[in-house]
Parts: sequence; C-alpha cells; structure tokens
Amino acid sequence: MIIVVTGMVGVDKKSYLEKVCQLAEQNGKEVLLCNVGEMMYAEAPDIPPGKILDIPLKRLSSLRRSVFKDIIAKAQKVPNMIVNTHATFRWRHGLFPAVDFDQMRQLGADMYICLIDGVLALHARLSNEHAIGHCLKDLIVWREEEIIGTEMLCKGINEKIAFYCLARGTKQQTTDTFYRLVFERQAKKAYISFPMTTISDMENIKKEIDEFRRSMRRFFICFDPGDLEESDLLLKAQQARQQGLDFVEMAALGQTSASSVEQKIRLDLNEVSQIERDINSQIYARDFLLIEQSDMIISFIPTLPDGRAAISSGVERELQHAHEAAKQVFVIWTAKQSPSVFVTQTATKVFNNLTDATEFFKNMGYIRECSP
Repeated sequence: MIIVVTGMVGVDKKSYLEKVCQLAEQNGKEVLLCNVGEMMYAEAPDIPPGKILDIPLKRLSSLRRSVFKDIIAKAQKVPNMIVNTHATFRWRHGLFPAVDFDQMRQLGADMYICLIDGVLALHARLSNEHAIGHCLKDLIVWREEEIIGTEMLCKGINEKIAFYCLARGTKQQTTDTFYRLVFERQAKKAYISFPMTTISDMENIKKEIDEFRRSMRRFFICFDPGDLEESDLLLKAQQARQQGLDFVEMAALGQTSASSVEQKIRLDLNEVSQIERDINSQIYARDFLLIEQSDMIISFIPTLPDGRAAISSGVERELQHAHEAAKQVFVIWTAKQSPSVFVTQTATKVFNNLTDATEFFKNMGYIRECSP
C-alpha cells in the first residue's frame, strides 16, 4: 500500500504522519514514512534549513527527482509506504508543481490524501516556525491550490485511484480516521452533519452533538466538518467590530509541533474581512467534497430549548446535496415537531434518537464497534 500525502506548508504533516505510523505499528502493520523535504535537505547539505525553495528551479527539480528515484526504489521493498510531499508550491518563483508526473506514475500510489488545516492554526505555525511572509488571504489561496492540485494529480495519474481531503483536526487529531482510510478500506465512510453556528452558545446542545460525533467516529470512517471549523472566526470578528475593536483575539491549539498548549493569536480585522467571502465559499465547496467522498450522510438534528428542531439551512442543503449525489441519507430527528417534507423526501430513513440509529446500522451490518 502506497499513500501519497500532500498539504501546504504550515499543516505540520510530519508529526501527524508519525502518529499515524505509530498507530499502524500498534496494530501490527509496518509503514515506511518518506518525508520528501527532509530527504532533499539530506541530499543537499549545503542548503541551509528553510532555504530550499530559494535555489534555482532547475536544481530544485533535479534534487526532487533524485529523492523520488530513491523513494520509488524503496517502495518495492516495503509492505506499506507513506510519501509526505506537496502537490504545489507558491514561492518567489510563483506557483509551480512540487512533483513530476512520470515519477508519480512509476510510484503507482494506491491513494492520495490532501491534509488540510484551519487558517488560524496555519497562521500560528507559519508565524512561529517558518520565515514565510504571508497574509490570511495567502493561506486561503494556498490551501485551495493544494487541494485542487492534488486532485488533478491523482486523476491525471489514474482516475480509479482514491482521492480524499482530510482535515488535520482542530481539537482532536484525525490520525485514527487516516489509519482507517488506509487499512480498513472496507469500513463505511460517513459525512456527519449537524448545526454549528446556530447553537454556538448553547452548551447542552453542543454536548449532545459532541456525543453524536464521538459515537459515529467509533463506528464509521467519519468526515466531520467540525474538524475544520472556521465560521467561528467570522463570528468572533463580527463581535469584535460591534465592540469597536480593530482586532480579534482567538485561541490557537498546538501552534508548534512540540506543543499543544492553547495560546492567543491576534488578527487584524481588515485581514479577516478580506477572507470572509473566501471562508464561506470554501466551507460550502469543501463540505460538498466531503459528502461526495463518503458512502452516506448522517445528520443529527437536536432539539432547541423551546422544543423546535435545531435544523439550519446549511444542514438542509447538505442533505439535499447528498440525496442528489445518490448517497444514503440518514437523519436523527429528536424534536417532537415533525420534520418537513424537504427532510423526509430526501432521507433514506429518519430516526427519533441516536440509539435507534445505532441499532439500525448494526442490524444492517454497516458497522462494527471499534475503539474511539
């Protein structure tokens, strides 16, 4: 099994993938992790750390090809390999590819995964660990370029190869999801849907949703929009403006690879305003992409304190998109108020509670319980 993992600078893929390899080892699977950047520096010791993209493109290409030649040779000798690389680079040379198609064909990967992270985490890591000048708009653009570049690379090599976009995880890393995508490919993949912005200040409902998310992660390979939630940044920015501030201060988890300590990051409101439309459009497009790479959608609709169903327009749109994409659509509707025809007409099945849904999935043979 050969897995190519891409992702922009600032995602900190190396530490994440090392944890994936540790998890694989615990489950009796040998995985060789090839970090292309590290290997390039090792082959060219004259290049100072952080300066490799400053060398002439001709030498950069030659160095990369030499490293990939070694990786291709190693791939024939190990049972499993993860290649940690990039699909694209945006540097002083402009935007340019980070791989060569002929060598990627020789490598013959079984799966491509583009690892992504939130703007706040990316900004924090780049500010602390890299001498890369950037603004928030840069991060939005780079992330989108890397997703599209990886998908085009994957489909250009072989349209039958699996491509996934996977969030690194905001509060909980998704290394278990990564592992299951690679080594438990028979497991069902589910996009889990739930209201977010409308219940942001309702702690009891948030606890219900968190329990739903934990339960589904035990049973399915879950693509969870909450693993990369950026609408909170826009909400906090709006509140800061109302208070007459010109900045917003937010907590960033795990700014460095060596620390998971929560720290405060201050962002200029003008910068945040410049990416507001981009964040909204990327949430829209990304959530649809996650639905399309799933087998089903499972939507949890909690009950508001006044007894109404806490269904948002975003959740309704996700249900409709999943229905039109010929996915199975399951809705857990907890309110006494009956769901609208726009829910019932798109749903494969509607449940009254999480327990009934879980029993149904077990009886259908969709799930087998695993460690959370």
